[in-house]
Amino acid sequence: MALEGFLQPKCIKWRLCCGLRWQVLIFLLYFSHIVSGQIRYSIPEEMKKGSLIGKVAQDLGLDLKRLRAGRARIVTGESIQYTELKTDKGILVVSERIDREQLCGDVTPCSFNFEMILENPMELHRVTVEVLDVNDHAPYFPIQDIQFEISESANVGARFLLESAVDPDVGLNGLQNYILTPNYNFILKQHANPDGSKYAEMVLQKSLDREEHPRLSVKLLAVDGGTPQRSGTVNIEITVLDVNDNAPVFNQSLYRATVLEDAPKGTYITTVNASDADSGSNGQISYYLSKLKGNTVDIFNIDMATGTISVSGQIDYEKDNKYEIRVEAKDQGGLTDSSKVVIEVLDVNDNAPVINVMSFSSLVSEDAPPGTTIAIINVKDADSERNGQMTCSINTNLPFKIQSSLSSYYNLISDIALDRETTPEYNITITATDSGSPPLSSTRTLHLRISDVNDNAPLFHQGSYSTYVTENNSPGMSIFTVSARDSDWNQNARISYLLEDTQISGTPVSTYISINSETGVLHAVRSFDYEQIKQLTVVVKAQDGGSPPLSSNVTVKIMIQDQNDNSPQVLYPVQTSSSLVAEMVPRSADVGYLVTKVVAVDVDSGQNAWLSYKLQKATDRALFEVGLQNGEIRTVRQVTDKDVVKQRLTVVVEDNGQPSRSATVNVNVAVADSFPEVLSEFTDFTHDKDYNDNLTFYLVLALAVVSFLFITCLVVIISVKIYRWRQSRVLYHSNLPVIPYYPPRYADTLGTGTLQHVYNYEVCRTTDSRKSDCKFVRPCSQNVLIMDPSSTGTMRRMQSENNILDETDSPIEVT
Repeated sequence: MALEGFLQPKCIKWRLCCGLRWQVLIFLLYFSHIVSGQIRYSIPEEMKKGSLIGKVAQDLGLDLKRLRAGRARIVTGESIQYTELKTDKGILVVSERIDREQLCGDVTPCSFNFEMILENPMELHRVTVEVLDVNDHAPYFPIQDIQFEISESANVGARFLLESAVDPDVGLNGLQNYILTPNYNFILKQHANPDGSKYAEMVLQKSLDREEHPRLSVKLLAVDGGTPQRSGTVNIEITVLDVNDNAPVFNQSLYRATVLEDAPKGTYITTVNASDADSGSNGQISYYLSKLKGNTVDIFNIDMATGTISVSGQIDYEKDNKYEIRVEAKDQGGLTDSSKVVIEVLDVNDNAPVINVMSFSSLVSEDAPPGTTIAIINVKDADSERNGQMTCSINTNLPFKIQSSLSSYYNLISDIALDRETTPEYNITITATDSGSPPLSSTRTLHLRISDVNDNAPLFHQGSYSTYVTENNSPGMSIFTVSARDSDWNQNARISYLLEDTQISGTPVSTYISINSETGVLHAVRSFDYEQIKQLTVVVKAQDGGSPPLSSNVTVKIMIQDQNDNSPQVLYPVQTSSSLVAEMVPRSADVGYLVTKVVAVDVDSGQNAWLSYKLQKATDRALFEVGLQNGEIRTVRQVTDKDVVKQRLTVVVEDNGQPSRSATVNVNVAVADSFPEVLSEFTDFTHDKDYNDNLTFYLVLALAVVSFLFITCLVVIISVKIYRWRQSRVLYHSNLPVIPYYPPRYADTLGTGTLQHVYNYEVCRTTDSRKSDCKFVRPCSQNVLIMDPSSTGTMRRMQSENNILDETDSPIEVT
């Protein structure tokens, strides 16, 4: 027992509430002349009630009369009063059981304080009682047994962290040592934490053999240093597993993390990570928290699968500003590794800045110059010093910036030229952040609209347009719709459509096309004819409603599509009322003999001009056939003597249009080897005229005429050949250039011609002559019989492959 002067301060950790001590302080304030002192006693815990603590009167220099006269009493604010003052003896005794572990836990030294008051005159004496620990608790393990699953391939030296024992006593009476029962495979190594607590690891010193000892059982003893010595044991059950030869290894031996003291449950703190070189189940790692003391068990939690440490309870910076916990990584084979996690608790900056908008222009013209003030902002923070120092900013990628004007005042101004068409409005987020740790911030969003000016001309979606319209359309029909867009707004974006004043073939475009000024729809003013005009090109102007107005043009090409509005026209054989053409087929003709060819054209184009030929009627349908594509009439069987001389064929020429159009032609064929055979049937070819008189005369006359024509043709051909030969010699010697000219075959421009390739014109000219030599259509048949009903004879003209056929009684001249 020691007596110390009240004016000699001594640090004593107060662990008890000060419930009624304010009464003592009131006395001190009113009576500055009070005599005071301080004494300190040390006693062991668990003393019996009435045990002597100290002689208070003697230690304070007071006699027993003074105690009784001054009504000496003890003042304490605790719910439990551990001491009692015996005024008749001047001693202090134990009144309640004193348990040091319950009173102070693991805090040392452990003490409690109270005041003794005397009256008349007033005296105040502070008494401190230090409770000394006695070895009244044996070490114990929180769990009944420790289970390990260790692979037989575990390396010698592998460490296994053991569960720590708990001893409520402190000092020498606390946990001092661990002892592992003797065995052949493991030894024990002990370690001390920075706070002095001890933990043990079981180290493998000899490899395990599962086949020899599949299970091992050892005991771990925890021994304190008290007198008498106390101990506690726990069984360690070891299951030996096969071939898990790699223990988990943490990538860090020490993890550091911070957490706010007001962090809610579930807040992420850090993630520990261990790797295991094994694969499969042996490489699957589970994480556990170990060596947790007191209420730390309820504060932190770890995800067994991911190693994520999070908050599970309430953290109070004032109680503990740092936690040190150990994390254990265990694979499926029972191998483990451990690491330390140091978690620092951060104090809270609990006042966020407040943003006040003093002035704001919500509508700004897009032609406003840079530097235009948009808003004036005031920012305040209730915190002080560094936590009250603020910075103000806006979200990035905006054409604005914020400048500080006065203390806590900021101006929001435009930084570059604005463009409403690019961005018609902005959400400007103003962020005020203080300098606390961690910093707190608050935001305020301003919605700014940009007003329009007419700075954009209408734009068409394409540089030019193409469309198609079928001929024979109805006037007023909608052809096409042009559309332009204007990036401006309201009246500045209102578009009107106009036709530029152009001409088509010398005629104003307005006589062909009209346009709706509001919708941009093009209408046909008249009905179009593909055979007269195949394409229209118009220029459309789009003009906005701004002041001044802006405009742009686009070209629209309108292609006229052909319609099947023309029937095929038969060129050969020619059908007239004055003459009748008959083709002659000898009775010796073989199968496939070419009788004649029907030639037709169609002024339409495309598939509307694709012609097909069909045999509609025939005197003998089994004797002739017509080529579907070429119109060639050929025999399909051998001609016999039984076949009649007179054969009438009706051929239909049909185009490929929808619906198709057609034309018919009658072809008369005479089946005979000589003219006399035809004479008996001649009257049938003359459209019901009588040719019975002088038939022989006409036959002889026809033969004479044919012979004369044949001789004449031979003379003309020889003369022409000689003339051409002389001309070529003259041109050769005159060195004049010869320009051969090969006009196109008689076909339509789309390459779907209806005349076959054997019907063509060949023209050859020289540069110094306007004369032309012509070749005319060459028929496919070698024999053509022309019968004239107005005459009494029949003329047969024989023609070789190089002869010239006069189809229409007059030559076709090509210039």
